Amino acid sequence: MGYRMSFRRFVSIAACATALTPLALPADPVPPDEQIVVTATRVPVPLQEVLVPVLVIDRDAIERSGAGDPGDILRFHAGLELGRNGGPGQTTAVFIRGADSNHTLVLVDGVRINPGTIGLAALQSIDTANIDRIEVVKGPRSALYGTDAIGGVINVITRRGTDSGWAAEIGYGDYDTTEASLSGGFTFGRTELDFGAAWMDSQGFPTRTTDNVDRGFHNLNTTAQLRTGIGAADVSLSYWRADGTTEYSDFLLAPVDQDFANSTTTIAVDFPLGAALRGSVTASHFDDKIEQNQTPDYLTTNRNSLGAQFDYDLSALQSLSAGGMAIREKADSLSYGESMKADTSYANLFVQDRLSSGPHRALLAVGYTTHETAGDYVTWNAEYGYTLRGATLLYGLAGTGFRAPDATDLYGYGGNPDLDPERSFNIEAGVRHRFDGGHALSFSAFRNQIDDLIEFVVLSYDPFAGQNRNVDRARIEGIEAAYEYSSGPWSARVEAIYQDPENLTTGEQLFRRACQSLTVAVARSLGPVELGLDVLATGERKDFGFPKPVTLDSYVLANVTARWRITRALSLVARLENALNEQYELASTFNTPDRGLYVSMRYAPSTGAPTAVAAAPPAAPVATARNAYSASLRPAQVSR
Repeated sequence: MGYRMSFRRFVSIAACATALTPLALPADPVPPDEQIVVTATRVPVPLQEVLVPVLVIDRDAIERSGAGDPGDILRFHAGLELGRNGGPGQTTAVFIRGADSNHTLVLVDGVRINPGTIGLAALQSIDTANIDRIEVVKGPRSALYGTDAIGGVINVITRRGTDSGWAAEIGYGDYDTTEASLSGGFTFGRTELDFGAAWMDSQGFPTRTTDNVDRGFHNLNTTAQLRTGIGAADVSLSYWRADGTTEYSDFLLAPVDQDFANSTTTIAVDFPLGAALRGSVTASHFDDKIEQNQTPDYLTTNRNSLGAQFDYDLSALQSLSAGGMAIREKADSLSYGESMKADTSYANLFVQDRLSSGPHRALLAVGYTTHETAGDYVTWNAEYGYTLRGATLLYGLAGTGFRAPDATDLYGYGGNPDLDPERSFNIEAGVRHRFDGGHALSFSAFRNQIDDLIEFVVLSYDPFAGQNRNVDRARIEGIEAAYEYSSGPWSARVEAIYQDPENLTTGEQLFRRACQSLTVAVARSLGPVELGLDVLATGERKDFGFPKPVTLDSYVLANVTARWRITRALSLVARLENALNEQYELASTFNTPDRGLYVSMRYAPSTGAPTAVAAAPPAAPVATARNAYSASLRPAQVSR
């Protein structure tokens, strides 16, 4: 497989890290998981009933991590790898189980934020202070979401101040990093108003390993949500925006900077149509804009979506969902002297059947996408699970996915209007078991084959010229295991993945993806103090290089966290990042942070009523998911 981290070293790290977990501690029984998730099925479902692997990172875990953006949290989970071109605010890529970074669909409150131009969803611009939870689905979901959902889906769900209460935080850390945030909400009868603001300013460090000029990041995140009832209907209006400036050094080490702005606006209406039928209609708008200040280069995407979804409970054992969405997208860019404009329309339709009877659980979903440039495409998911003695779940999954070529693939530099969509077929089998005393174990084996991968093919070196073509095929197969423990003051998690991400055309390991990684998280409460340790050990990776690919060394990353509840409302939070001061690269010739200390003070006078809220996708609006959940409680650079 081509890696330097020896199997012996990997096993040694796993053994040492596992030894940190409290396997032999006495434990009290843990009640069944009551978390509700939406992203996997587009309807609110208890996490323990979902067959496809889903990761949920709640608000408590986000606060304890002290991370500034979602990428720094996701990387400490197996099967989620990070590529980053430098420090805070730099282009960030997430690879789910070895699939390409642009095979990950990213949502904010259910709204797609993948741009229509070259580049990736701006996860690095989302401030964690405004996040309530993150849901990650591992596996294809094109049947429900259409294009891009080959490797999986990441849904970032913003906070509701009326649930979590008022909170303010201010912090400071290495690289002259200053952060401040405020969130809260008001309730007026059936009307709720939430808002949040988070600001970050960092002087940063040199983005390139051959540079010595610090490059900073300045970011302001704002959110607002208005919800009310009109008759039997629930109406919601939500808004999220991130804007600021990112500084970096170009390939000639010239210092440059660019202004960015990303925003989503959504209005949703959720209404009953009978005792067992519910409908929803959603309209959303997405803006993505980058302007470089030293050159006339820019990237813009404007996307309007209109969707509807209907959910029908055929019986206590079976539920049917059907819906669709029409999208109009305008992409415009000027990059390296190449101008591109595209106006594209596409539509998604889907139907999903969920069945639960005794120990049997099944899901069948079929999606149809008609795309103005990519043509018509049918995708599907088929899932079956069987529960043994109420504690052990055996499951099997199969599904397909696709990614339509974006506007830059088709019309930008090297553009090819005749490109076909990238296609995938995924299968998985696994077992999950929950032991008495707060222990849980899971194991899965998966295989994902992706055809018609789009790559830039060099046709001439003098003059330099090339074209995007469907030339590559990839196969990622592997095994993934996880252990969790939670009881009393202790919690622990160990996750590991061993995979073979292979480019079938060249026989080489796919770039920026390791063959193995291990993550460990241990937390302990000592009265008002909570201590935590997060460890990531990953193998070597291949990356772009000239005149030939280079190898990025394996590394071990450790973060130490502490939270002291001084009073019921006041907390002091500290994070020692990269405690081992590991020198490593996530992308060739780009720097990563050294050891650094970050401290913040948080004031939350009212915690409100804790609610695990999930945001619905656009065709199943936020209001739908949240109201259904509440009712259930009551009787610039491509990194491929």
